[in-house]
Amino acid sequence: MSSVPKAADRGLSIVIVETDRDRAMLIVDSLRDAGDFEIHVIAEVTGLARHIKQHNPDVVLIDIENPSRDMLEELALASGPLDRPVAMFVDKSAEGLTDAAIEAGVSAYVVDGMKPDRLKPILDAAVARFRMFQRIRMELAETKRALEERKVIDRAKGMLMKAKGLTEEEAYALLRKTAMDQGRKVADVAQALVTAAGLLS
Repeated sequence: MSSVPKAADRGLSIVIVETDRDRAMLIVDSLRDAGDFEIHVIAEVTGLARHIKQHNPDVVLIDIENPSRDMLEELALASGPLDRPVAMFVDKSAEGLTDAAIEAGVSAYVVDGMKPDRLKPILDAAVARFRMFQRIRMELAETKRALEERKVIDRAKGMLMKAKGLTEEEAYALLRKTAMDQGRKVADVAQALVTAAGLLS
């Protein structure tokens, strides 16, 4: 899991996506006042994903006046919302765009544009929200993996019970002993048994 520092930490790397130079400079000045950040401005949205990948920032701030749904989703996905917090500032927002932004993975979606005095609290909130969702994603992935392992172990137990006339407890004990003898996980031994049985059938 990538460690995302708090906005208050020194050296936080931020990419600003802003096509208007004057607005970009306002944002840069606000960030300089708020903390010690490494800041890069991307003024061209074409090839955004490539530019962001080159900088590999901790946070992406996107400032757009009036996005369409397609533009919003494209910008959100290009900024890598699963890899880092993304905060999007818009002047106006059509109905349903907030939902679309959140679905695309944006950590903070702020209507009524970029206000210098609100920048740092929004940045902190975007980082906190990203961390929360990252933790939830990891927990879901772990739960899914555990369920898959459970299914494989149950299949392997069933095969041993049928082939050797064992009870469920005996079948599991045999899997566990084999795993210990081989220095492997029970799920790995079970998977090998299921795979071998599939090749033999």
